[in-house]
Amino acid sequence: MKYLCTLFLIACTMSSCKETAKETVTVTTVEEVEEITTTTDSEVEEFEIIPIEHASTILNWDGRTVYVDPVGKPELYKGYKKPDLIVITHLHGDHLNVKTLEGLDTSTARIVVPQSVAEKMPEAFSSKLEILNNGEKIETLGITTNAVPMYNLGPVEERRHKKGWGNGYVLEKDGKRVYFSGDTEDIPEMRSLQDIDIAFVCMNLPYTMTVESAASAVLDFKPTQVYPFHYRGSDGLSDVATFKSIVNNGSDAIEVVQLDWYPNRD
Repeated sequence: MKYLCTLFLIACTMSSCKETAKETVTVTTVEEVEEITTTTDSEVEEFEIIPIEHASTILNWDGRTVYVDPVGKPELYKGYKKPDLIVITHLHGDHLNVKTLEGLDTSTARIVVPQSVAEKMPEAFSSKLEILNNGEKIETLGITTNAVPMYNLGPVEERRHKKGWGNGYVLEKDGKRVYFSGDTEDIPEMRSLQDIDIAFVCMNLPYTMTVESAASAVLDFKPTQVYPFHYRGSDGLSDVATFKSIVNNGSDAIEVVQLDWYPNRD
């Protein structure tokens, strides 16, 4: 008989290069495929989440390191593993900063971007780029990157993110599916996502959507875990406690996990 055992280990770590403690989440999955008491390396998967700030995130995923929308001073990334894969959602300065990229060790990295970002990248990065449009995917270093829509609804003149201009991403490895929303409103394509294990969902006005809309969408596509991020708006930080409450009241099958995405706030 086969047994599936899942062990969640949550740890907070301190980076020596930062004045503020950085919170990380490490999830280790052990699958015991026979009735034995030992495991092999192939049966253990590490998945570590490191919040940098706002939308910038590092994933350490079973021996691979993924940077999502890395911006800010390069010093923020010192002490962490260099990226194997970088995914960039769109052009706005809180998601793309060329100076940040130039300050990172990208010597062995592949960089997945939408066409709009590729057009603004310096020539020095051209050999590293993989350009994806909404609906396209590519496999790099054992990770499949699926580009999904992210956009604002409403009249064209009110849109800050036009459809097709940027990408959300579903990253997939060994059956685990991780969604990064990019900057999006409560769009049908998000609600129709399937089999998402971990979702990083934005919620800030006037740039993306309300916490109520974000919670409603999450209750529709039902990720196993959801991490509110990108929740700083024009009037400060969004009420992520309300988001958590709505999700918890709507489903006991979705875990809301809150990390510190704004360690330097006053």
